[in-house]
Amino acid sequence: MGGTVTYSISEVRSSLSKVILLCVLIGFNLRPSMAAIGPLVERMQSDILISYLQIAWLTSLPVMAMGLGCFVAQRVARAIGMGRLLGGSLLLIGMSEGARLFSQGFISLLITALVAGIGIAFIQALMPALIKRQAHHRAALVMGCYVSAIMAGAALSSVLSPQLANIAGSWRHGLAFWGLLALLTFAAWSLRGQLFSSLSGTGQMSPARASLYGQGRVWTLALFFGLGTAGYTCVLAWLPPYFVGMGWSESNAGLLLGYLTAVEVVAGLAFPALAQRYRDRRGVVFIALLLAFFGFMLLWQMPLVFPHLTAGLLGAGIGGLFPLSLIIAMDHHEEPERAGAIAGIVQGVGYFIAALSPLAAGLLRDNLGSFGLAWAVLAAVVVMQMLICLRFNPTNYRRWIQD
Repeated sequence: MGGTVTYSISEVRSSLSKVILLCVLIGFNLRPSMAAIGPLVERMQSDILISYLQIAWLTSLPVMAMGLGCFVAQRVARAIGMGRLLGGSLLLIGMSEGARLFSQGFISLLITALVAGIGIAFIQALMPALIKRQAHHRAALVMGCYVSAIMAGAALSSVLSPQLANIAGSWRHGLAFWGLLALLTFAAWSLRGQLFSSLSGTGQMSPARASLYGQGRVWTLALFFGLGTAGYTCVLAWLPPYFVGMGWSESNAGLLLGYLTAVEVVAGLAFPALAQRYRDRRGVVFIALLLAFFGFMLLWQMPLVFPHLTAGLLGAGIGGLFPLSLIIAMDHHEEPERAGAIAGIVQGVGYFIAALSPLAAGLLRDNLGSFGLAWAVLAAVVVMQMLICLRFNPTNYRRWIQD
């Protein structure tokens, strides 16, 4: 068997472990630029003239950039190589977060949010195909680890940013610190060696054989992902200000968001691991949707009665739903590039939908003085997702996606 290369089980496991570790490190960087803002809103408003609607743009604009970037990431990757694009994106995130140290007003903060969103967009668009190619039948597990790391990054930044601001005496330091994490990750990516050797060149990604934009199932998947992510982005942006407005301190509100996102991390690992046992993922998805529904209902009706139960339900529901939405999208095709293209469109459209959520909630807060109606609407959105989920029968996937 000349020229045949064999690998031991230990070598395969070691390679998979390295892939997971690098994916986790990358995931850590994809939310601090947004999650660090919520716990620092009161300090920012006491220092610079900024409304709740303007603060909402600091979350919504990068989410919109994520959506737009997903549509062009594949073309840019073909031109310069996936490896270079991922590394450059990490640099964009790091530099934009670091530049917040010198922010003097809303416009400068908005620019840093946009630049960070572009970097995040490219990474999120490319990671599903990379994971499916490297992990093969363990893709659901690796995707769960990667998505859990995204939520862990949100948890760390929401908890630590107020503490860092206290130590440094400025909210700007609490935001800018996370640029160091992105630079550290860029260094790790640069030293990846042969782990992702196939990503070093250009032109390695084959073009899609038929347009996915005219296929209704892709838009259904995008709507499902967007509605679920709308809940995530709204909670990320407004949960701390919601509780601060009811008398909580910034630190305690940040800790509550940190607790919620810590539950998301656990759910992001547990739900994909459970879903991997079943070809039909709908039962697992329904569990996550039910948890999210009851969490939003409690947040609307009795937030101060059971705050930690509410945060736990929301964290479990949202945390499980985020990776499951991407896993179901990737399930629709066996080929990594085609599955990645589907996931790219799903994220591109979905993030545009999700970007409207913090804006709408911020507008409600400015006009009604409360976020309560926003949580009620999100509970209704979860019911809509339940109806959509019924359509995701895996025996019909190949009928809905044309090559």
